[in-house]
Amino acid sequence: MSESIPQRFSDLVTLRRRVADWRRAGERVVLVPTMGALHEGHLALVAEGRRIGRRVVASIFVNPTQFGPNEDFSRYPRDLEADLALLARAGADAAWTPAAEIMYPPGFSTRIDVSGLTEGLCGPCRPGHFSGVATVVTKLLNQVVPDVALFGEKDFQQLRVIQQAVADLDLAVEIRGVPTVREADGLALSSRNRYLSPEERAAAPRLHAVLAEIAAGTRGGMPVAGPLAEGRAALEAAGFHVQYLAVCDARTLEPVERANGPARVLVAAFLGRTRLIDNVAVREAF
Repeated sequence: MSESIPQRFSDLVTLRRRVADWRRAGERVVLVPTMGALHEGHLALVAEGRRIGRRVVASIFVNPTQFGPNEDFSRYPRDLEADLALLARAGADAAWTPAAEIMYPPGFSTRIDVSGLTEGLCGPCRPGHFSGVATVVTKLLNQVVPDVALFGEKDFQQLRVIQQAVADLDLAVEIRGVPTVREADGLALSSRNRYLSPEERAAAPRLHAVLAEIAAGTRGGMPVAGPLAEGRAALEAAGFHVQYLAVCDARTLEPVERANGPARVLVAAFLGRTRLIDNVAVREAF
């Protein structure tokens, strides 16, 4: 695979011309939206894009509207040149790197709110977050006009919110989830993992291990209350501050008492100052 630097676009008109050329040539276009600080999880999305399409566009934009006032927008890691080098290694064709004034020009006043799916889990913990996500992703889809857009399953609630918004707005794009990429010890790859101290990094794999234990204990329609209580205690004993830990229907994200259908165990927890999220399937999701 060639490691030529992907063509970088920061102007929307030029980007649209390039994508239009690909479409006229009958080439399938895949979008991989990112906020930069790329890691092997993002590269797995690009690899999947190359598998299912002819052209892969990766967007890099740290979206301010999905960060709360006390969250880490200002310190979120940014290294565009390193990101472009990784995209070259993965074989992306283009990088869409819009400035904030392109995404949110003066007078911008539209937001997309998805109800239902956003009312639990991360929704109450991060007011306005999913509105920011749904708005920026809708803009990216309208800008690139891909045939398919790929999102990691680590942010499972985000994936479901985007799928719902695309369905509700009749957008002509397929939204696909890609399985979470993990370190050898089970920790889900995340740009925020770099915030962990050595001691916190050593404890972090316990998060996935506990989720796997809960999933095993709730398969076959077994009650979820006992495994959830044991899991929360195990995480707190390992030094986590748990925001939520739940077994939810994989479609509606509503908590269930028994996993009688496709379900996910989902968690958000702080380890020190770093907020980690993860999820595992109780049964294979849709």
